[in-house]
Amino acid sequence: MEPDSPQSATPRSPQSRPEAATATETVPESAADGAAGTSAAAVTDGSAPLPAGFTAATIDELRRVVWPSRQQLFSESVAVILMVGLSAAAIAAIDRLFGWGASQVFR
Repeated sequence: MEPDSPQSATPRSPQSRPEAATATETVPESAADGAAGTSAAAVTDGSAPLPAGFTAATIDELRRVVWPSRQQLFSESVAVILMVGLSAAAIAAIDRLFGWGASQVFR
């Protein structure tokens, strides 16, 4: 087992840990999923990004989406509806079973 593996019981020293990006550094394009120029402060401190360029970035991301075909959308929607229905029926059956059992015990 490697000393830095997640299964290792030995904690790493603070000196061996990689430092977090500071607020003045810029996140590399690969780390920001293509959002070039995104500051690390906007990514790591939980604050909202500036509205400038938001619409353009949103349209750019929507162009990258792989949209499903009509057949794929229909078949997956049917599968979801069936699974939700089956889950609801199973939960209702278990609820009725426990309700019946409780009524038998607490008469």
